[in-house]
Amino acid sequence: MATGWGSLLQDEQQLEELARQAVDRALAEGVLLRTSQEPSSSDVVSYAPFTLFPSLVTSALLEQAYAVQMDFNLLVDAVSQNAAFLEQTLSSTIKRDNFTAHLFDIHKQVLKEGVAQTVFLGLNRSDYMFQRNADGSAALKQIEINTISASFGGLASRTPAVHRHVLNVLGKTKEAAKILSNNPSKGLAMGIAKAWELYGSANARVLLIAQEKERNIFDQRAIENELLARNIHVIRRKFEDVSEKGSLDQDRRLFMDGQEVAVVYFRDGYMPSHYSLQNWEARLLLERSCAVKCPDVATQLAGTKKVQQELSRSGMLEVLLPGQPEAVARLRATFAGLYSLDMGEEGDQAITEAIAAPNCFVLKPQREGGGNNLYGEEMVQALERLKDSEERASYILMEKIEPEPFENCLLRPGSPARVAQCISELGIFGVYVRQGKTLVMNKHVGHLLRTKAIEHADGGVAAGVAVLDNPYPV
Repeated sequence: MATGWGSLLQDEQQLEELARQAVDRALAEGVLLRTSQEPSSSDVVSYAPFTLFPSLVTSALLEQAYAVQMDFNLLVDAVSQNAAFLEQTLSSTIKRDNFTAHLFDIHKQVLKEGVAQTVFLGLNRSDYMFQRNADGSAALKQIEINTISASFGGLASRTPAVHRHVLNVLGKTKEAAKILSNNPSKGLAMGIAKAWELYGSANARVLLIAQEKERNIFDQRAIENELLARNIHVIRRKFEDVSEKGSLDQDRRLFMDGQEVAVVYFRDGYMPSHYSLQNWEARLLLERSCAVKCPDVATQLAGTKKVQQELSRSGMLEVLLPGQPEAVARLRATFAGLYSLDMGEEGDQAITEAIAAPNCFVLKPQREGGGNNLYGEEMVQALERLKDSEERASYILMEKIEPEPFENCLLRPGSPARVAQCISELGIFGVYVRQGKTLVMNKHVGHLLRTKAIEHADGGVAAGVAVLDNPYPV
């Protein structure tokens, strides 16, 4: 893809002045993070890092990503309901990955007792990169799907105004008008509101499970504020609060500080470090309740890398989405190469190939939150260590996507404006609500573009590597 803003990126003086204006506009729009020094306090805040210019994205790829999102919603929902598929797929992983095993234990306990929950809510984000083909064209390839705590819908709703402002300052009003309106926070809140409504208790609350040190609070507040505008009240609590003050009545209705809870929205609980023994007990209590969990534990398991790898196997989509060949074709077109590392011939061959061509693969553990993947020499060392151990089953191998780099200017608090060679990752937010077996809502509700300098192999905005961006359709 062409650079787009080439000549503008050469004028240092102009960049500095534009950067000052852009930062002021970002602050005015609420593109905010708490500081790493004071992650629990909003007394001092800063702008969330972002690009000075929107990045060029081929319209056809953007449209393709939107078109397949409802298929991904259906697929995640189908996987979450298929206990046999989850058990079979994760059988080798749970022997070696304690975190996935803990989640799976809760899943089994809930199934054994009987699932009390009747309304199911998915707030997903499917992430893609643009693979550079040999002929110079680009192809949309899925990196992962996030089924828990899919973030930045709130801040992504605030960034279009910033880039429009930058282009308007430059007198580029036609270009400014091409920046797409985007409001994922509204769409995500719409899904929560629908689930709350179907739960059917007018005074019940939405319980947002939050981390104590939460720099990304304004992202979450955007969704809370959308819910409050619909007269739906949100209470923020930690897992520790749930174990101390949460309870179930005889009908397994969930109460927190004496208030009934209709929907539990997890913005915590996606990494091993988020759980103590007390927190695991709190998670089990929440899962046993009839409150709508977003996600319930089966949907969180549906988002694991191992499930992603298994879905790419020949014929698997047809089993999970019977009679939907168009959806299957749209989904499969986005799949990158994914390889099992289970013990046996198939896993052995994948390891041999990756060690022989380390620049063509990425090693991925079953983790969310960015910054967990291994590349290049680091990956080779890990594979050499793992190749004779059953621990390798807790990872998958993925084909490495090679996008076409482009130039943009990255703005970060405390750093000078910096022009860098960059690559982008596009996320599409999806929402679905199911009551019993009936799908009540299935939508795409907006996008998130994150951009980073090419020297960073892994990591998102929360990990301090990528910055917020907007697609400029070409």
